[in-house]
Amino acid sequence: VQLQASGGGLVQAGGSLRLSCAASGRTFGIYTYGWFRQAPGKEREFVSAINWSGKSTYQADSVKGRFTISRDNAKNTMYLQMNSLKPEDTVIYYCAAGFPATAQIMSPSGYINWGQGTQVTVSS
Repeated sequence: VQLQASGGGLVQAGGSLRLSCAASGRTFGIYTYGWFRQAPGKEREFVSAINWSGKSTYQADSVKGRFTISRDNAKNTMYLQMNSLKPEDTVIYYCAAGFPATAQIMSPSGYINWGQGTQVTVSS
């Protein structure tokens, strides 16, 4: 599956953005999808993930209560609704697809396909 992330931009602190990750192919529904983010010079950091059915979701502690992940299998698209954004959320966000075991859900190594990234900038 090929992934295309979009929806990033510039927003003031406290504002909201919705990231989208559109996937090509007819196998969208079988994958687990995740969002990761990466600041320059730092390792890629887990943000959120959703399993193939959408019934199980996972969030990093830093975004719990603020970010919500969802998927629309009919549209081959996965979303990350980001509310109450903070300046520290300013990084590039990447979507990913794969078949991670539960223990690998929060690890980049659990995913096999990656989108190109979308920049989120939160001004104070």
